Amino acid sequence: MLKTRARYHLGQVVRHRKHPFRGVVFDVDPTFANTEEWYQAIPEEARPARDQPYYHLLAENDQSYYVAYVSEQNLEADYSGEPVGHPDVPDFFGEIEDGAYPLQVQLN
Repeated sequence: MLKTRARYHLGQVVRHRKHPFRGVVFDVDPTFANTEEWYQAIPEEARPARDQPYYHLLAENDQSYYVAYVSEQNLEADYSGEPVGHPDVPDFFGEIEDGAYPLQVQLN
């Protein structure tokens, strides 16, 4: 039995360790669950392990908003307290409280 425990939770603000973007966690996969094509597109020397949590983020950088899929090893908590400006945040979450967003929708 796989025993994976996610370090980050729904509504938590995180940032990428290597690339300049941050986002809000809106879903978590216990292990890699994207396409093989997506995985192989990552340069081999930077390719993260499959057997760790992967996070779906409502992400932002200086130029745009998008959805990102990021391995746990490439994330760190963002304690800035700054809100994330992604336009879909209000569809999932309430107003930011103590650096995290409370869920506003019921998930299965």
